[in-house]
Amino acid sequence: MMTIQVNTDNHIDGKEDFASYIKDLFNEKLKRFDSHVTRIEVHLSDENAGRGGSDDKKCNIEARIENHDPIFASATSNEMHVAISDALQKIKTGIDRVLDKIKN
Repeated sequence: MMTIQVNTDNHIDGKEDFASYIKDLFNEKLKRFDSHVTRIEVHLSDENAGRGGSDDKKCNIEARIENHDPIFASATSNEMHVAISDALQKIKTGIDRVLDKIKN
């Protein structure tokens, strides 16, 4: 079973809401990798600490694949939900690549 851990910096409003949203979203979108991925760590940050600015919301994801080195993905946006979605898509692609290499 895949463990999902969500970390946020002190400038993220609604930390609990984001943690719940991310756990539900990632469990749904990464379900097919459940037997290979042991842990997902998500780090959310607001680079400008609430002062505004473009692409200041950042989502970093680390995926730990059983018996393999961790892989990373990152995305930034004006909106945290967009950064999360973009980073999720990148990590899915990365996991697919690693699992394809393992199969072949």
